[in-house]
Amino acid sequence: MQAPDEAELIREARGGGRSAFAELVRRHHPAVVGLCRSMLGDAEDADDAAQEAFLKAWRSLSGFSGGANFGTWLYRIASNQCLDMLRARGRRPTQSLDALVEAEAPALEKVLGAGAPASDPVEAADLAKRLLATLPEEQRLALVLRETQGFSYEEIAETMGCSLDSVKARLKRARETLAKSLRHFSGPPNV
Repeated sequence: MQAPDEAELIREARGGGRSAFAELVRRHHPAVVGLCRSMLGDAEDADDAAQEAFLKAWRSLSGFSGGANFGTWLYRIASNQCLDMLRARGRRPTQSLDALVEAEAPALEKVLGAGAPASDPVEAADLAKRLLATLPEEQRLALVLRETQGFSYEEIAETMGCSLDSVKARLKRARETLAKSLRHFSGPPNV
């Protein structure tokens, strides 16, 4: 027996079908949680954000027109939930990128050193998460959607509710910020 396609599940869920919506959640849960973890940096917060995103999607499913891809629509809800949580945290002191680079110089050299593979993938992932956390929210979201979720520029623009040019600018600024802060770990420049 063939599994129902997404459009069929959406129709059933819009009609109140909880099992159809549960199947949509099952299909999209890993990606939504991955996005939330990349944005929030904390597994517990990410699980809370993903759960809240799915609840919001359920409540507003009647407003889903089908003009966009369901996954993109759901990612927009999840990314907005993450941004709301980050803004709520906003008053807490955070470590600047430069301070993080200084404090973590030995770990950065080990992870990013001249061609040396990361000896501890957990350490590398933790460091990457902490570096991402220093970027402004909109830049971080664009970078996460592109690099960890594999979204196209068009999908990012739709998810973030902005223009294609804004997406490109945010990605460029995010990459430049990270590259500038990490430039002294990347080895000798090519002359």
